[in-house]
Amino acid sequence: MTAPDIRVDDPAAAHVAPLLEHHLRELAAVMGEHAFALDASGLSAPGVTFWTAWRGGALAGFAALKELDKDAAELKSMRAAPDARGTGVGRALLDHVVAEARARGHARLYLETGTAPLHQPAIGLYRSRGFTSCPPFADYEASPHNQFMMLALSPAGRTA
Repeated sequence: MTAPDIRVDDPAAAHVAPLLEHHLRELAAVMGEHAFALDASGLSAPGVTFWTAWRGGALAGFAALKELDKDAAELKSMRAAPDARGTGVGRALLDHVVAEARARGHARLYLETGTAPLHQPAIGLYRSRGFTSCPPFADYEASPHNQFMMLALSPAGRTA
């Protein structure tokens, strides 16, 4: 399957709303108060870049990058649309965000994700791309519903 078209987008746009609402609703149902996914206003905040992935005019997924400080960033709210799961959209979005974090000069890329069965495909993807478990970062606190991962980045054009 061809790679999706990934572009900077507006998380408050009408074409994003149904998938973002699905994402937030599903995470809240499984993680309760430990669901830290950002809504449209959080994904529109300064220091956050939001991308959508498209296939044939259909929204296939989204992801965001949040700058934590000069050296670190966080992968936020990565989601493939239900009918795009297993098509490589998640991998393409993750690779895009990793490349962007590296190009911006970040040394580390963090993420927080869940521990429920629905998170297992994403966890496998993160681990396949070199993410390893780490302690909570930023303002997160550990819980049985959350896990934390980090990828050490090298500058663009250099290997880790």
